[in-house]
Amino acid sequence: MDLLNLLVIVIVFGLVFYLLWWLIGTIGLPEPFDKVARVLVALVAVVFLIGILTGSVNFPVLRIR
Repeated sequence: MDLLNLLVIVIVFGLVFYLLWWLIGTIGLPEPFDKVARVLVALVAVVFLIGILTGSVNFPVLRIR
């Protein structure tokens, strides 16, 4: 059951990060701000995934028991 919860969390947050990435591209920010925004979204996504893989991110709200 924990693996299923982890999979749901990864899928949901992956969709959120993808929507943020798409929104930044759709808004059409000027060049330096666009690059900075994309780097920040990518950095937060990578740190979040590393946190999930190492077990340092905890989601007590999303636990189903």
